[in-house]
Amino acid sequence: MLFRYKKSFEKIAMGLMSFMPKERELKKLQQTMHIYEENPDWQLFLWKKEDDFVGLLGLQVEEESYTIHHISVNPSHRGEGIGHEMIGKIQNMMQEREMRATEETDAFLKKCPVKKGDL
Repeated sequence: MLFRYKKSFEKIAMGLMSFMPKERELKKLQQTMHIYEENPDWQLFLWKKEDDFVGLLGLQVEEESYTIHHISVNPSHRGEGIGHEMIGKIQNMMQEREMRATEETDAFLKKCPVKKGDL
């Protein structure tokens, strides 16, 4: 299940985001979290499986599109389809907006089943 980020999830979110290669350095990770906390166009979501948060999805929402900037799954839960489920839920939430990728998220998103017209 997908949950919208809130400040009480900060440590969990930082832990999940740190699995992304460009977010491993603490200072960079803190800067990224600050963007999600301060800018309403940048939205962060956590994926909960049973009792644990095991995935993270971060995006920037624009009027007609949204860009997936961060997607991360706890290594012990990879290969379970969690990343694909998160993308599917976001596509449903974003309705008619076009999904875009960054250089870092492009390879994964190309593997996901996407709505017609995305990517």
